[in-house]
Amino acid sequence: MATRPRSKRPAARGPRPVRTPIERLRAICLALPETTEKIAWGEPTWRVKGKLFAQLDNHHHGADHLAVWLPAPLGEQESMIFLDPARFFRPPYVGQRGWVGVRIDGRPDWAVVATLVNPRLVDLITSGFLAASSRTKQD
Repeated sequence: MATRPRSKRPAARGPRPVRTPIERLRAICLALPETTEKIAWGEPTWRVKGKLFAQLDNHHHGADHLAVWLPAPLGEQESMIFLDPARFFRPPYVGQRGWVGVRIDGRPDWAVVATLVNPRLVDLITSGFLAASSRTKQD
């Protein structure tokens, strides 16, 4: 009996599993070295060396969005909100310290979210350079 040559194409694996926005955000944050997840104020937060660098906003205090709050480079918060107010907003509590809210409901641009969860900013926070902007109310 002759054998049939094998196809070089990988076998179909079925449909790609659907990931929720929170699962996608979690994967982006936890991909950074030394990141831990901690529930604070009833929401997941992500930290490096105990310093907060991302916080989920799951309809916080009845807000109409699912979002993540992130520290923004000096002066960037205002620019981001001005250029795309449907995607970016000034979050409560930390907005006055330069943090920006990024909506992750609907159809977010995950490449933008991943860029904003920036290892360079996380390094600045943990080194104390952005300590003033990373201080939030204690949990």
